[in-house]
Amino acid sequence: MFAPYAGSLEPTRRAVVAGSVTAVGLGTTLSVHASQPQPSTEIRHKWVRADGVDVFYREAGPADAPLLILLHGFANSSFYFRHLMPKLADRFRLIAPDLPSFGFTQIPAERNYRFDFESLSRTLTAFVDVLELKRYFLYVFDYGAPVGWDLALTYPERVAGLISQNGNAYVEGLREQAWDPLRAYWASPSPDKREPIRARMTLQGVREAYFHGVADPSNIEPESYTLDAAILARPGNADLQIDLKLDYKRNIERYPLYQAFFRERQPKLLAVWGKNDPFFAPAGAEAFRRDIPAARIVFLDTGHFALETEGGIVVDEIRHFLLG
Repeated sequence: MFAPYAGSLEPTRRAVVAGSVTAVGLGTTLSVHASQPQPSTEIRHKWVRADGVDVFYREAGPADAPLLILLHGFANSSFYFRHLMPKLADRFRLIAPDLPSFGFTQIPAERNYRFDFESLSRTLTAFVDVLELKRYFLYVFDYGAPVGWDLALTYPERVAGLISQNGNAYVEGLREQAWDPLRAYWASPSPDKREPIRARMTLQGVREAYFHGVADPSNIEPESYTLDAAILARPGNADLQIDLKLDYKRNIERYPLYQAFFRERQPKLLAVWGKNDPFFAPAGAEAFRRDIPAARIVFLDTGHFALETEGGIVVDEIRHFLLG
């Protein structure tokens, strides 16, 4: 049984009426002024129909603030940005969609959706059209990079700038050992070469990717890789994801197109990179300067999922990048 509160609420009631609240015993005074409302940093959760797909997305920040579109990678979803969004929502509008076959985006069976990167890019383009997003910064991570680069090619005039967090666009960024199973399949497609790729779809495979290159594993929240693995475990989803991985060759073949966009448009670019990433090497970040000499490159002592351990540094870098 809890003892009933024996104190008086009257001092607090009077303080609220007066326009401020005093925190007693904390050595701190917290003031809340009705005439100066603080911007909301809460995340809102929504769906919208785009390209025949019910796209789930998270949104935060004022509708009239500079916009960041946040694009996740494998095997995660917009959940990856759960801590980043509230920390930036005071000054920016943030929108993070779940790509098809990830997160909570739903695809009607009659849509007969083809799970390849061209389709993901087409759905994202329809998504920004439905929401009437006309000017934005793109934050791209992992799979979100080729999808984001495709969007930039479609609407180059809408791109205010680029933030790449382990989002690759150069062959030298591909670590050989991680990509060998895919290269073997591309060289000689056969059913037996799909099985090594399937290992990444298990809880253990997802977990290993989160922990690789991380100095302090206690910084990794277990709900991150557990949610990813649970979504991968939905009936038939692992096979869809294998098909998507096998289609990654298409993105590599398009790297010259992306690089030409960088050279011709010279977008403002920040690359903030977990340098211990087992999939995308630091050379992929450094290569941006070849096409965008003014690009800012920042390396973090962590792995692939840099937001999970170095989110505070990423937030600071983004604020400096966008607000100067």
